[in-house]
Amino acid sequence: MLLSDKTPASLDEIRHRVARALNRHPLCRDVRFEIVATPRTRRGGNWTITIQSVAPDALWEASEIVSDIQDAYELSVAA
Repeated sequence: MLLSDKTPASLDEIRHRVARALNRHPLCRDVRFEIVATPRTRRGGNWTITIQSVAPDALWEASEIVSDIQDAYELSVAA
C-alpha cells in the first residue's frame, strides 16, 4: 500500500474507528488505548497506539485490529 492510498483522518476519527473495531470483537471489548501522533516514518506511519489495558487472551486480536487500521489511515495534516 502506498502512503497516498491511506485515508487521511483526525486523531478523533482514528480513535473512534479503533474503538468501534475493538468493540466488535468479543475478546477486545475491554481494551483501553490511546492514539498518539508520531513523526512520519519512511513507511509513512504518523500515529501509533498505546494499549493500556488488555486481557492476555485478547492481545493478539487487538494487535491485528490496530495493525489493519494503521494500514488504512494516516493522520491528516490538519491534526
